[in-house]
Amino acid sequence: MARIELNGITKTFAEGSDEIVAVDDVDLTVEDDEFLIMVGPSGSGKSTLLRMIAGLERQTEGEITIDGEPIGDLEPGERNIAMVFQNYALYPNMSVKGNMSFGLKMSTDLSDDEIDTRVEDAAQTMNIGHMLDSDPSQLSGGEKQRVAIGRATVRDPNAFLMDEPLSNLDAKLRAEMRTEIKRLQRELGVTTVYVTHNQTEAMTMGDRLAILNDGKLQQVGTPLECFYRPANTFVAGFVGSPSMNFFEVTLDSDRLTADGISYDVDPDATEGIDDGTELLFGVRPEDIELREEGDSPDDFECVVDVVEPMGSRKYVYFTRPEGESESDETFVAEVDGQLPIESGETWFVHVPKDTFYLFERASGEAVHHRRLLERTEQELLSKIEGQNTETADT
Repeated sequence: MARIELNGITKTFAEGSDEIVAVDDVDLTVEDDEFLIMVGPSGSGKSTLLRMIAGLERQTEGEITIDGEPIGDLEPGERNIAMVFQNYALYPNMSVKGNMSFGLKMSTDLSDDEIDTRVEDAAQTMNIGHMLDSDPSQLSGGEKQRVAIGRATVRDPNAFLMDEPLSNLDAKLRAEMRTEIKRLQRELGVTTVYVTHNQTEAMTMGDRLAILNDGKLQQVGTPLECFYRPANTFVAGFVGSPSMNFFEVTLDSDRLTADGISYDVDPDATEGIDDGTELLFGVRPEDIELREEGDSPDDFECVVDVVEPMGSRKYVYFTRPEGESESDETFVAEVDGQLPIESGETWFVHVPKDTFYLFERASGEAVHHRRLLERTEQELLSKIEGQNTETADT
């Protein structure tokens, strides 16, 4: 439907005598028919970027194009983009049918019959055909959001922009709507940019993720790429729940060392890294094994702080023994739900050799990623190489 390009996009706001940079020199391409998720914490700039694509905000610097045509001078209504908001934005004095048809009546010269046909088709797609005569006050939150999405689809837009559309729904409805939106996007083939801070939505819905922090684009890639091949500590810590653990270590002749830690690494993992370099030893909670005894020279002690039973799994929050860490940082392991483990106990952390990550402590940049199953590795590499080729071609 449309290819959206952001080139050098910067957005600043004045606050007294200061200038706040909300979006900082972002380059991003959303391919035709793609479902792109912009994800990041509050204040990362994701909603501001979305609003600039929609024309609700104007960029301070840079250019936005749709199918190669600059849209910076176009008003929101001239961009043929449909937007779905968090708060539904339905007109309370209109029926469902009135809400869905209003945009077409105001912005097109379609006949009443053509508008009715579009509305009825969209309503059937969204499973709200029986609600067309209802008022918004009679609808549940999920039904209101279906109406809002249906109102967007009737316009046959070049692109959908969705700003946290599921955040007001309960967990069960969010799961249902995730599936519906993904199915709808696939059926319609409409280029979609979707903003969320919810990792489950990001990992399950999008073709690619664009991860932002402090207005800067941190990484663009498929959900698997961002999870298994994070570019830096921010991405590694943001993608995945619970977050990745980071242990401060120093490289010493193919060993990662710290007080109470001496972990042997394969020379390939530290190739090109000088002895004495300060690193972060990254391990995801699900990759940590907790043992009652230290069976390996690489294992190190921990003290159990809090245990969270989650049914078949448990989250075990632990600290390093007193005197072995300069901070009181808490780490987390995800273990079998039947493991008998209690707060206050001392256990040993075992990290399998093929599961860890290394990051430069000063820059946060990744210098080593965990090993993957061969098929997964090949799939990721082919996607990454394909993206690099596309970038070079453009």
